[in-house]
Amino acid sequence: MTFTELGLIEPLLQAVTELGFETPMPVQAAVIPHQLTSTQDLVALAQTGTGKTAAYGLPLLQRLATTLTDAGPEAHVATTAIVLSPTRELCLQIADDLEAFARHLPQVRVLPVYGGTDIMPQVRALRRGVHIIVATPGRLIDLMQRGAAKLDAVHTVVLDEADEMLSMGFSESIDAILEGVPEEHRTLLFSATMSKEIERIATRYLHDARQIVVGSRNEGAENVNHVYYMVRASDKYPALKRVVDYYPKIYAIIFCRTRMETQEIADHLIQDGYNADALHGDLSQQQRDLTMQRFRQHRIQLLVATDVAARGLDVDDLTHVINYGMPDDTENYTHRSGRTGRAGKKGTSIAIIHQRERNRIRDVERTIKKDFVRGTLPSPKEICSKQLWKVIDDIERVEVDEQEIEDFLPEVRRRLEWLDKDDLLRRVVSREFSRFLRYYANAPEIEEIDPGTRRPADKAKSRKAADKRQPGDHAPEAGFTRIFITLGKVDGFYAREIIGLVNNRCAGPKVEMGRIDLRPTFSFFEVPEGEAKRVLDALQGLTVKGRHVGVDIAEGTPAKGTTAEKHGGRKPRAQRRFEQAQGDKPKAYNNKGKANKGEKKGRKDKPAKEKGGKDDWKQFFRHDDRT
Repeated sequence: MTFTELGLIEPLLQAVTELGFETPMPVQAAVIPHQLTSTQDLVALAQTGTGKTAAYGLPLLQRLATTLTDAGPEAHVATTAIVLSPTRELCLQIADDLEAFARHLPQVRVLPVYGGTDIMPQVRALRRGVHIIVATPGRLIDLMQRGAAKLDAVHTVVLDEADEMLSMGFSESIDAILEGVPEEHRTLLFSATMSKEIERIATRYLHDARQIVVGSRNEGAENVNHVYYMVRASDKYPALKRVVDYYPKIYAIIFCRTRMETQEIADHLIQDGYNADALHGDLSQQQRDLTMQRFRQHRIQLLVATDVAARGLDVDDLTHVINYGMPDDTENYTHRSGRTGRAGKKGTSIAIIHQRERNRIRDVERTIKKDFVRGTLPSPKEICSKQLWKVIDDIERVEVDEQEIEDFLPEVRRRLEWLDKDDLLRRVVSREFSRFLRYYANAPEIEEIDPGTRRPADKAKSRKAADKRQPGDHAPEAGFTRIFITLGKVDGFYAREIIGLVNNRCAGPKVEMGRIDLRPTFSFFEVPEGEAKRVLDALQGLTVKGRHVGVDIAEGTPAKGTTAEKHGGRKPRAQRRFEQAQGDKPKAYNNKGKANKGEKKGRKDKPAKEKGGKDDWKQFFRHDDRT
């Protein structure tokens, strides 16, 4: 079947041809003829990446184009269709696709409206007139309340990723939007899975709806392979590095469960030399747009994202999706894995899990009707071999413009004439390959867990303790000094910001940075021993947002949960000064303001803070507790 056979008009046929579409995908072949000939409500189930936007977008545009032709050029511009999406990224993606399909329909106006950006340009655009609004529910409600979005002429409402909108708490917003459109409208619901939430939405919002299912309900994408690696929780990041290193040409999204974990993993990857960045809800819309633009242009190789931020992202040629732990429900896994294996191409979905997550693998297998393959992590030798062949392949594929370099070759030959061919090859390969050789020369062992066995009892306790270790609880690398600074995530300081701060403050050569460990209110970073004094001197007297920033050499590894741990192995300067002025704290009370064992036990007549408890030093000095 061709797009011509579907009954599309010539301007739309011309657009899809220019976009490179040759034959309609199954969901398009099933939905487009129905939409062109019927006004019935519709539920369409098809996997992510199978062309659902074109399935509802092309018929919408055709109906609109016919209406505009009949009405003439002087017709009033009214909003006739609404497309609702759960996230800003998906909203922008849908609007871009619709505008691409309407490139030969210049009279059609499409507008994306979403939160996180100035509302006034959207208000002005709506007042000039828009035919199709692509919106996130919250922002559309705001525009309706301002009187900018007038929906009295709407004949079609599309709910894209309706299950995600429901899980994000948009149920009341959807109700309010549908109350603002004419009763005789058509509702189209598109989803990758038929979950219980989708069934509830269909029952609530649709009437006498036709259901079109492409493939089986809830099945995984046909072209995606599913692999899992089971390791200890403390080995998940080293396992991630091995997976990424084993695929030199990887272009992937790494999914994490929380915003904090997303930023931490992205920071670790950046610090370890990978071309990575984070995408999550704590970023501004401008930051998110810039990150997605760089990722689509392949200037970012690894995008670390939360489920919500990455929902609906349309990125071509993803080779892998990596699950840094399994999501809580199988629908999220289906959406994650559907980011790859699109448009007939092959893709791989990898899950890096610990033993407690193995039951989720089984649940997903039952839902998507596909088996996971248990993978074996590549060895350091296998990874180095893969990376070496990439270096050689890149050298072979270099395009040489002899005219441009001919004038420089005599000087190059003169400078390198003392090197023979083998020595030159060694230097080239070492330059391109040394990072992997250094890391894997002493790479730690990663113990992979057999899913059918339990941990030995004598090792369970130590492994549990290892799982709870914090990134900062370790000694610095050999030849490096570990520095403590009272800037952390709550201040907006992550790996990139700390690297920039140090090098902006330090005059002279760029400081080589070692490991960076981030906490909410402070951080640790490592610099070469010979650079420590220069860095400390440069950061003395630093203020951020009017607050003095403390910097010092980290003193040992603090016990987790103690005051010393909170302040990076050192008590805050204000607390140390107070204790020096007051002498030792009363022996009857410990650090937590509780009576010590055997001394005045049970005494309740005086609050702990009156006896030198943990809070009175703050009240005495009234200083920020991080200085």
